[in-house]
Amino acid sequence: MIQINKIYINGEFVTPHGTETFDLIDPVTNLKTGEVILGDEEDTRNAIAAAKEAFKTFSKTTKEERITFLKKLHTAVSRREAELVSVMVNEYGGTLQFCKMSVQNAISAFTTTIEILQSFSFEQAVGHSKVRFEPLGIAGIITPWNASNSFICNKLATAIAAGCTTVIKPSEMSAQQTRLIAECFHEAGLPKGVVNIVNGLGNVVGAEITSHPDIAKISFTGSTITGKTIARGAVDTMKRVTLELGGKSPNIILEDADFGTAIPMAVFGAYMNNGQACIAPTRLLVPQSRLAEVNELAKQTVQQVKVGHPGDETTHIGPMVSVRQYERVQNYIRLGQEEGATLLAGGEGKPDGLEEGNFVKATLFTNVRNDMHIAQEEIFGPVLSIIPYQNEEEAISIANDTTYGLAAYISSSDVKHAEQVASRIDAGRVCINGFSHDPQAPFGGFKQSGIGREYGIFGLQAYLEPKTILS
Repeated sequence: MIQINKIYINGEFVTPHGTETFDLIDPVTNLKTGEVILGDEEDTRNAIAAAKEAFKTFSKTTKEERITFLKKLHTAVSRREAELVSVMVNEYGGTLQFCKMSVQNAISAFTTTIEILQSFSFEQAVGHSKVRFEPLGIAGIITPWNASNSFICNKLATAIAAGCTTVIKPSEMSAQQTRLIAECFHEAGLPKGVVNIVNGLGNVVGAEITSHPDIAKISFTGSTITGKTIARGAVDTMKRVTLELGGKSPNIILEDADFGTAIPMAVFGAYMNNGQACIAPTRLLVPQSRLAEVNELAKQTVQQVKVGHPGDETTHIGPMVSVRQYERVQNYIRLGQEEGATLLAGGEGKPDGLEEGNFVKATLFTNVRNDMHIAQEEIFGPVLSIIPYQNEEEAISIANDTTYGLAAYISSSDVKHAEQVASRIDAGRVCINGFSHDPQAPFGGFKQSGIGREYGIFGLQAYLEPKTILS
C-alpha cells in the first residue's frame, strides 16, 4: 500500500500539518492502492511564506541564471522519463501512447521556454519611454488530473522564466505523479522556496491560494465551474489570472475534404486521452448530403478502436479516472438516447471483460442536434456526436453555437478556404487537416473556455507586469 505523507516546501520534503487523507484508487481495478495525507490552510500559508521570501532574491536573477535553472530542471525530469510515463499509466489510467506524449510535453516545456527566454527582452523602448517587464510575484499554479505533470512543468517553466516563485496545487488524484515530479524538481537544486508543492483539496488549498493576498497570479487549468470560482475569489486582491477551462470543440468536415482520411482521424481525435481532453473534437460537423457515408466510415473506424488496459501499447482508450467520472459519462450516454440522438456504436455499460474498472465503450451518436445536452456540455469521455449541416454557413453557425471556444478543427482539400472558415470560428486554436501543437504559439480559449493565454511570449508576459519609465 502506497503512503504519500510529505509535501514540498522551501526546498524540503516535510510532513503536512493537515491530517485528512485521500484514497488512491486504481482506475483499472477500482481497488485501493494507497493514500495521501492532504495539506491544509496552514501548509498552504507556509508554502506561500517560503515563496515570498525566495521571491526577494529570485526576482532579481538574470536571464542567464534562469536559463541555467531551466536546463537543470530539463535534465532532472528527462532522467526519469520512463518512471514518469509508468506512474501516469498506472495511477491515472492514461494509455501508454498518450502518456509517452504527455511526458515528452513536460520535458520539452523547459527547452521551449529556454528558446523563448533567449530572445525575450525584459526592457524595451516604446515611444519615448522605457518599458520594463518585471515578475509579478508569487504564482499560484492549480492543475487537473488529466495530464498532471505536463501542466505543472509548462506552468512552472514559464513562471521561472519570468522570475516568479511558485506554490503548486496539483490534483489530489495525481499524488503519485506529484511525488515523482517533486523529486525531479528537488534533484534540480533550485534555490529554496522557488518551487513549493502542496497536495490538497480545491476548497482548502486552492481556496487559500485564491484568497491569500501574497499570491499575485493564479494559473489554473480545469473546469469552467471551478475557474469561475477562482476568478470571483481572485478579484478581491486583484490577482492576475490565466484560466484554461473546458471545451466542446467542433470538427468541421467541409464538402471538399478527403472523407476517407478525415472521418477516421476525427473519431480517433475525439477519443484522445480516453476522451478526457479539453481540446477533444467531440462535435463532428458533416454535410447532411453525406451523412450516410460518414456514419458508415465512423462505424468502421470504431471497430478498430481498442478499449483496454492502458499499459498495452495497442490500447486507444483506457479507463475513466474515477467511478464518479465513469458514472458521469454513462449519464450522458443515457441522456443522448433519451433526447433522440441515434446511437451508432457503443452505448451504456462496460466492454466485455473490463467489468472491474471504469471502462466506457467507444460511443458514437449521429443525427445529433446542436441543442442537445450531448452537443452542448463537456462530457469528458469517449463520446462523439455527429451533427449534420445543410451548407457552410450553417456549419459555421453550429460551430459557434456553444458557450465554449477553446479549440476547433477544419478539414478541406483547399487550405486557403479552410483558413477563411477558421477566421470565422470563435476558438482560441484552430487546427487545419489534422491535430498539431505549436509550443511557441498562444493557447487559451474564447468565451467560457477561459481568460488569457499560455505558451510562447504570450504566456511569458502573463507572469510579467510592464512598468513604464518616462524621462
